[in-house]
Amino acid sequence: MNLSNLKPAEGSTKNKKRIGRGTGSGRGGTSTRGHKGAGSRSGTSSKVGFEGGQMPLQRRVPKVGFKNPNRVEYVGVNLDVLQALTEKYSLEAVDFATLKEHGLASRNDLIKILGRGELKAKLNVTAHAFTATAQKAIEAAGGTIVKL
Repeated sequence: MNLSNLKPAEGSTKNKKRIGRGTGSGRGGTSTRGHKGAGSRSGTSSKVGFEGGQMPLQRRVPKVGFKNPNRVEYVGVNLDVLQALTEKYSLEAVDFATLKEHGLASRNDLIKILGRGELKAKLNVTAHAFTATAQKAIEAAGGTIVKL
C-alpha cells in the first residue's frame, strides 16, 4: 500500500462536481453560471413561483368561487355515535371533554349534534350547536340539551 492507491471508504464521500477551480477542470471561468445577468452575480435568489418573467402558473389559472373568511366550521357528531358511546361506556352526560377523550373532537373544535340514527338513552348533551331533529330526538328520549 502506498499513497497512490489510497481511496476514501465506500459511501463516505459524495461525487460533488467542484466548480470554479480553473479552466482545466472544465467548470472554471463562469463556474456554470453563464454570462452576465442576475443569476451570474452573487447573492441572488428568486421568489417562490418565479418563472423567469413569464406569468407564473398561480396567476395564469383563473380563480373561481368565494371563500367566506367568517365561516364557522363545526365537527358533526351523530345521534347513533352518541348511542354507541353510551352503550359502550354507560354515560349519562356527553360534553366536550367526553367527546375529546374518545377521539371525536380536538381542542379547538366546535361540536354540532346531528340527527342521523336513533337515540334510546336518556342523555344530557352539551354542545355548541344542535340540528332540529337531533334536539327533538334527545328531548323525546328524556334527555336535556345545553348550548355552549
